[in-house]
Amino acid sequence: MKPIIHALSITGSMTWEITWALILGFTLSAVVQAVVRRATVVRMLGDDRPRTLATASAFGIASSSCSYAAVALARSLFRKGADFTAAMAFEIASTNLVVELGVILALLMGWQFTAAEFVGGPVMIALLAVLFRLLLRDILLREAREQAERGLSGAMEGHAAMDMSVQGNSSFVRRLGSGEGFTAVASVFVMEWAAILRDLVVGLLIAGAIAAWVPDSFWRHFFFEGHPLVSKVWGPLVGPLVAMLSFVCSIGNVPLAVVLWKGGISFGGVVAFIFADLLILPILNIYRKYYGVRMTLFLLGTFYTTMVIAGYVVESLFGGLGLIPDQADAEIPTQGVTWNYTTYLNIAFLLLAAAFVTRFLHTGGAGMLRAMGGAPEPADAGQGADDHHGRAGR
Repeated sequence: MKPIIHALSITGSMTWEITWALILGFTLSAVVQAVVRRATVVRMLGDDRPRTLATASAFGIASSSCSYAAVALARSLFRKGADFTAAMAFEIASTNLVVELGVILALLMGWQFTAAEFVGGPVMIALLAVLFRLLLRDILLREAREQAERGLSGAMEGHAAMDMSVQGNSSFVRRLGSGEGFTAVASVFVMEWAAILRDLVVGLLIAGAIAAWVPDSFWRHFFFEGHPLVSKVWGPLVGPLVAMLSFVCSIGNVPLAVVLWKGGISFGGVVAFIFADLLILPILNIYRKYYGVRMTLFLLGTFYTTMVIAGYVVESLFGGLGLIPDQADAEIPTQGVTWNYTTYLNIAFLLLAAAFVTRFLHTGGAGMLRAMGGAPEPADAGQGADDHHGRAGR
């Protein structure tokens, strides 16, 4: 019984340490999503030029979705006419270049990991665009589009189809300060939490169990601690593989990244591990439904390759600048609840979250929660479907 209690205590300490930061991150994301309309995104992603990919990445950062919803939304954009490469750039950015991920990384691991994530992400997207230009054949793309048009369900389809942004042409401040704006922010906030909650809980439980039950000596041998060059080469290669087998995606894999970093994985290996939330086995199965087996294998190969190379780039760049933190200083939160700044921040942000939840439930939010796993959005739904979902719960 003691080992279980120990694991749960580590999980609880990690949860308490990151609660306020998660609420802050999702609040900022909800504010942006409340004023960015889905139809605008589709119109601007019609090709794979560098400027378009930068725009796709910016929209992805603003959308801030869980991995399942990001994958579903990328297919929705592709079916409505967005370029496939741009849709994939959007997908990567919406899970790996978002505010809440950066805040959690800084809080649990250090600002260097946040910086590495925002450097490695664009590197991965640029590399992916090059590989797609060189290797993606028209026949494979046609097969993927035909499969996408079949509209097979994956996960979080209903959530991906919802455009909860504020309608109208008034200014950003006026739309955000209106009652409709408050409802939109509350709706996005709660729906994003509902989408990532399972993965976050599972990730925290897995991290707590591994931290409590797996001896440090195992990780030191597995990551070749004491062999700096081998470790730097091995980390980015094995990081995505560990992520694929963990079944945890989105922000839920950050607690496990803390354990792996403390165990000896290289700096670049951590970055590659976090990026691989889009290659976990359940999501690979969704790719198969969305785009077919051949495109799934293509995405597996190209995504994995770019994750590994991005890990090496980050390792070399940050190592050359002397910005890689000392692994000996890595600590897994075990303090629990004490009267410090974390507790005061948690209380304040939990009150804010309670206000959002209350608004959400009083404006028809329960129906939106029931619909978040629903059928995929029709390819020709256009703005009408977006408007319908945008008005839901207001």
